[in-house]
Amino acid sequence: MPAKKSSVPNRGFKVADQIQRDLSELIARELKDPRVGMVTLQAVEVTPDYAHAKVFFSLLVGDPQETQEALNQAAGFLRNGLFKRLHIHTVPTLHFVFDRTTERAADMNALIAKAVSSRSKEE
Repeated sequence: MPAKKSSVPNRGFKVADQIQRDLSELIARELKDPRVGMVTLQAVEVTPDYAHAKVFFSLLVGDPQETQEALNQAAGFLRNGLFKRLHIHTVPTLHFVFDRTTERAADMNALIAKAVSSRSKEE
């Protein structure tokens, strides 16, 4: 039997976007853990049954591992805050993951710049 289709197209993406907006506000205004500094939420992926949400974050300064531990410890508090804001039947369990995309992009840009500069020296 095929999986039941949602009556609203792209509802999962809309829920993920709303979770990202609400979590950003909750972390900035209500989370008082000193290990959590300048956190930027990059993306949220929600499972089709809304049971789990993987939250990707990046940091301006600080230790990524320590921040990830602090966010995962505060996941229950943040989930409770989401429960008060979201009007959905199931509020997902939050799992925070450090997103290394910006670091990789900076490394790639440096490699490209190095290759371009070495090529221009050869010519």
